[in-house]
Amino acid sequence: MPTSLIVLAHPEGRSFNGDWARASADGLSAAGHDVIWSDLYAQGFDPVEGPAHFPPRPDGFDVSEAHSDAVEHGHVPADVAAEIAKVEAADAVIFHFPVWWFGPPAMLKGWFDRVFVDGILHGSGRVFDTGPCRGKRALFCVTAGASAAQCAPSGKEGDLRLVLWPLAHALRYCGFSVLEPYIAPGVHRSHRPAGKILMEGQLKQLLADHPKRMAAIDRLPVWASNPDSDFDERGSLKPGAPVFSPFIRHEE
Repeated sequence: MPTSLIVLAHPEGRSFNGDWARASADGLSAAGHDVIWSDLYAQGFDPVEGPAHFPPRPDGFDVSEAHSDAVEHGHVPADVAAEIAKVEAADAVIFHFPVWWFGPPAMLKGWFDRVFVDGILHGSGRVFDTGPCRGKRALFCVTAGASAAQCAPSGKEGDLRLVLWPLAHALRYCGFSVLEPYIAPGVHRSHRPAGKILMEGQLKQLLADHPKRMAAIDRLPVWASNPDSDFDERGSLKPGAPVFSPFIRHEE
C-alpha cells in the first residue's frame, strides 16, 4: 500500500486550505493510499532552527554541523525525527499552504530548515539525482489572494510558479520528483458580494473535483527541471542544455 504525507501549513484548520487538504486525503485514501499528516500549526511545530535544539558547541552554532553531529551522535530533536520518519515513509508528499507576502508561510519554510537534515534527507554525494528521496513525489497545492491574471508570468504580482521554485528546488535537492503545482488564485475574504459568490462556487467545484485528481497522483505531470547530466564538472549548465526556469539559465 502506498503512503502519502499531507503537510498542511495554515493556522486555521477550517480554512479553505484545510478543506483542500482533507479533499486530498479523501482522494488518496479512495485510491488505496495510507494517508499520514503533518498539520504544522495544530501540532505546534517549532519552525525556528537554532542552538536551543542542540547541545552547546564551543565554536558556536552552525546549522549544517549541528545537523551532522545530531545524526552521528543520535540526538536529532524528537519533533524533527518524527517529521523525518514521515517523509521517509511517504511515497508522495502533498503540501497545502497559502502564499503570504510572495512566499510560503514562515512555518513551512521553518519546517524545511529543520527537517531536511544533513546526513539523512541529503548529504555529501547524495543530492539531486542521487538524493535519498529519489522515487518520491512532491506536490504543492497553493492558494493565492491575487487573481489568476495578477500571478501569471505577465502579472503585476509576479509569476507564482517562480515564488514556488525555491521550495521545489529544495525538494529536488533531496531527490524528489516535483509535480506540476496546483494553484487556486483569488482566495481571500475581501471580495464584494458578487465576487464572493463566484469565488465560493469555484472553490466548491475545486473541492468536488480534487479527490479524483489525487487518486491519479501517479500519473500527474512532473514539473520539468534539469537533470544532473545537464551540468558540467563545475556545476554550470552545459551549452545547448534546455532551460526550464529563469533561476537556471545560460549566461548571455
